[in-house]
Amino acid sequence: MSAAPLAGLAAAVAVLALWEALAAIEGRVPADGLARLLRPLARAGRDGREPTPPERRRLALVGTATLCAGGWLVGGPLAALVAGAGGPIGAGLLLRRRRQRYRAELERAAPAVARSLADALGAGHAVSGALVETARGLEGAARTELDGAAAAIAVGEPVDAVLERLRARAGGQAWDTLVGAILLQREAGGDLATLLRELAGAQEEAQRLLDDARAATAQARFTGGVVTVLPAGAAALAELASPGALAAVAALPLAAWLAGFALFLQAIALVAIRRLSRVRA
Repeated sequence: MSAAPLAGLAAAVAVLALWEALAAIEGRVPADGLARLLRPLARAGRDGREPTPPERRRLALVGTATLCAGGWLVGGPLAALVAGAGGPIGAGLLLRRRRQRYRAELERAAPAVARSLADALGAGHAVSGALVETARGLEGAARTELDGAAAAIAVGEPVDAVLERLRARAGGQAWDTLVGAILLQREAGGDLATLLRELAGAQEEAQRLLDDARAATAQARFTGGVVTVLPAGAAALAELASPGALAAVAALPLAAWLAGFALFLQAIALVAIRRLSRVRA
């Protein structure tokens, strides 16, 4: 066997040995280290927690390294640099998306929370006790938030402050109305259990209407998205059928300018379709 294959094999074994040595020094396998870096992302979707600035920086570094590796494999060093520049932005967008999903889950749980609170109040509990009882019968994001609220009340925080923090974390109209009804009843009095049951019914009806609207526009949104990405798919197929076709187009100034302007218009069309077809609460 020649020296070159042996040198390549030795380099590969050295990389693996170094990786295992680092893992042994840390006392954990490499997968655990990666899981630790991505844990803030999981918490954002599971508990709605905002990552700390150091955690955000680590996520940005992981995103940059991942995109650089993908760009290198696809297009070489230049593509790696261009793709890696989007690492911090991609990490931020992913965190935002996870947080939005968490809040959407909370929003859908608001009618069930209102109905459970009404039942607990009807059984004779105060608002603080009703929060504890309601949390026991829920799952997911709503239980996480109500468990936190009940724990804060148990250590002596004012109920009004806890409810206001719960409303701010939920960030939705349904929770604004729910917390507002509870706080108004604490100031002015009234039959809060009946009010919460009526509120739960109204919110459930509103959610049904939103679901119907999304279902009615789903086909139009999908068709619009497909139409806007068809030119990119056609360009990829042309490159596969005739390697170098895109490079030949880019070599001509007028053709490159027209292609870039077409991509710009496609991006505008995609954003316009998303905005026109968005269903808001």
